[in-house]
Amino acid sequence: MNKYFPSIEKIKYEGADSKNPLSFKHYNPPEKVGGKTMAEHLRFAIAYWHTFCGEGLDPFGWPTLQRPWNRAASPMAAAEQRLHAAFEFITKIGAKYYCFHDRDLAPEGSTLKESNENLEKMCKMALQMQKDTGVKLLWGTANLFSHPRYMCGAATNPDPHVFAYAAAQVKKMLEMTHLLGGENYVFWGGREGYETLLNTDMKREQEHFAALLHKAVDYAKEIGFTGQFLIEPKPKEPTKHQYDFDVATVIGFLKTYDLAGKFKLNIEANHATLAGHSFQHELALASAHGLLGSVDANRGDLLLGWDTDQFPTDIYDTICAMLVILKQGGLAPGGLNFDAKVRRTSTDLADMFHAHIGGMDSFALALKVAHQMIEDGVLHDHIKARYAGYDSGIGAKIEKRQTSLAELEKYVLENGEPEMRSAQQEKLENVITQYLVAVIKES
Repeated sequence: MNKYFPSIEKIKYEGADSKNPLSFKHYNPPEKVGGKTMAEHLRFAIAYWHTFCGEGLDPFGWPTLQRPWNRAASPMAAAEQRLHAAFEFITKIGAKYYCFHDRDLAPEGSTLKESNENLEKMCKMALQMQKDTGVKLLWGTANLFSHPRYMCGAATNPDPHVFAYAAAQVKKMLEMTHLLGGENYVFWGGREGYETLLNTDMKREQEHFAALLHKAVDYAKEIGFTGQFLIEPKPKEPTKHQYDFDVATVIGFLKTYDLAGKFKLNIEANHATLAGHSFQHELALASAHGLLGSVDANRGDLLLGWDTDQFPTDIYDTICAMLVILKQGGLAPGGLNFDAKVRRTSTDLADMFHAHIGGMDSFALALKVAHQMIEDGVLHDHIKARYAGYDSGIGAKIEKRQTSLAELEKYVLENGEPEMRSAQQEKLENVITQYLVAVIKES
């Protein structure tokens, strides 16, 4: 495998002092951090759609990225070339996983039958390449948003014929994910939402969405697929009101429709931004409910109002993310999928490597910082002390729901005004900097 990136060797760890831009400065796959290797902690995956299908198209301009594998006499010939390029890249960057939508891997045919045949052929090729390289499928999913038939949604479409088409697409993609040994299956709502309530029965649409998810769970049992099911929250884009707006919305949806024990969440950083939340908030909320399953690792531009899908190079952001992930014991069988794309002005093929190296190093450095902070208990001890009043006395009675409004009023009358206690936010923010500098010095 040395056709599409012949001038680039397999990316190696060279340490923080290396001046080689095509090397890892912090990501050292076999290095142990708290009893597990970095590779086991981070479980990096490459997003097929952005990395190999994307060509720099945006709402305001034509494609700028000339990808040789996308030039061929037919869509299927291009798909085969793209697959070879993908596995060459994935093995050279040293990721263990990849992720794809059905239409990323194989082109849509003129009929569902032809589309399925295209997908089956490409998945058989991918299976052989997985065997040859050791690369695995982190998750698969169906593209239920790009084709015009889904302009009003897929499962939430007012036309049952469209619902049936979406269900058929999910069925086939579940089969292919199972064939490839996929460890998860993701539902991203795409266009599961509405533009105006003037033509929408919201309750009915949400019930239809839940019905498709239940059918998928049932079919997975039929075919023996035991992977983890995930829902990926996303607000606004592309529809004005998405039914999977953010973590809190999805948790409510799952619990309402008896799906909470069947699904976890795949959290994307840029989607958190669009929802008006921090990445850490969305991770922490999902984790608090036992529903954090996997992560789409990227970042958004706070000055832009759309999904920019940039590579995650904000170290403070990745540290805060790893604090949540480590606290819950990791992500497996989920992972960190780089749902990110190079800028449309980054036209060299080498830029694909630079982008992923930066993201992988950012999370590797964050892993070491977060692990040391947890080992030293700096945040744990502060939080424990801050809530210590609930460990005994009136606080314990409040948590156990053993008190009443009248008793709480009596408590205040007897004890007077509460004492003001500093939350010490700035001190804790400085602690992150302190640990970051210490880890960098040791590297």
